[in-house]
Amino acid sequence: MLRLRFIAATLAILPFATGATSVQAQTYPARDITFIVAFAAGGVADTVARMVGQGVAAKLGRNVVIENRGGAGGNIAATAVARAEPDGYTLLVTTTALAINETLRKNSGFTAGDFTSVAIVASSPESLITSTANPSGNLADFMKAAQGKSVNFGSAGVGSGSHIAAEYFFKVHGKIAAVHVPFQGGAPAMNATIGGQIDLLATTLGGGGAAQIAGGKVKGLGVASEKRVAAVPNVPTFAEAGYPGFEASSWVGIFAPAKTSPEIVTALNAAIDEVIKDKDLRQKLTAIGFEPINGTQKQAEDYFRAEVAKWGKMVTALGLSIN
Repeated sequence: MLRLRFIAATLAILPFATGATSVQAQTYPARDITFIVAFAAGGVADTVARMVGQGVAAKLGRNVVIENRGGAGGNIAATAVARAEPDGYTLLVTTTALAINETLRKNSGFTAGDFTSVAIVASSPESLITSTANPSGNLADFMKAAQGKSVNFGSAGVGSGSHIAAEYFFKVHGKIAAVHVPFQGGAPAMNATIGGQIDLLATTLGGGGAAQIAGGKVKGLGVASEKRVAAVPNVPTFAEAGYPGFEASSWVGIFAPAKTSPEIVTALNAAIDEVIKDKDLRQKLTAIGFEPINGTQKQAEDYFRAEVAKWGKMVTALGLSIN
C-alpha cells in the first residue's frame, strides 16, 4: 500500500515538472547567457567564442558573457559546465580537447556523456610547418629526406590535438622516428620554428599557422585536410604528399549540460547556425584558417561522438595517458 501511494504521488508530480520545463523553454532566454571558454583569452577558442557570442546576443536579445577558465587541457571549464544547472544559461566553448580528454585524461570527474552538443561552429586542419631555411619544399620532400633519420617536431603541449595527430601520423603513416618537443604555448613553439631550433612544428592553421605561412615567416609543408585551405592555397594536403586517408582538425564547439531541455538546445543551435551563416563572420573565420560549420543539433552530436572515437583510437595507439 505504501509503495502504491509513493508511485501515485510521483506520477502526480511529473506533469508539473514537465510543464515547468516547457514553460522554461518557452521563455528562454530570460536572462544573460554565459559562455565558459576552456582556454585563455586570445586563444583560438576565445576568439571564436567572442565572434559567435556577439552574434548570438544579437539574435536572442540577451548579453552573452565570456568567462575564460583555462587549465588542465580544458578540463577546468568542462567540469564547471558539467556540474552547472542544465537551464541553457551556462555553456561550454571548447575545442577538440573535450573529445581527446575522454581517453587521454583519467579521473576527470566527468565524461562526454555529461554534455549535450549544441553546435560545432568551425574547424581548422592540423598542419606541419618548418623554417624557411629548411630545403624541403613540401611534406613529400621532407618525408623522403627524413627516411632512416631521427627528426623532431614541436607542439604547444603534451596531449594537444596537434601533438597527438603528428605523432600518430609519423608512427602509423610516415613510418619514421620523430621525437616530440613540447612547448608551453603556441607562441614559443612558433618562435622556435621560425628560428630553426626544431625541425617541424605541428599546429592548426587557425592557431597561428595560416598567418605565419601567409606572412612568409615559416614554410607550410602540408595540411591534414581533404582539400587545400583558402587561407594558404599553396600548401598541399597530406594526400597530395602521398599519405591519403589521414585527416585531422581542431574544432571549436559549444556544449550544454546533458540534462538541458531539448527545446532550449534546439533554440540555441538554431540561433548559432544563423550566426555562422553570416557572410562577414564566415570571411573572418576563413581568413584565419578556419572552415565555418553549419548544421543541426543532431549533426553536431553525431560529429562529436565520431571525434571522441577517432581521437580515442589515436591516443590508445600511442599509449598516451595523463592522470
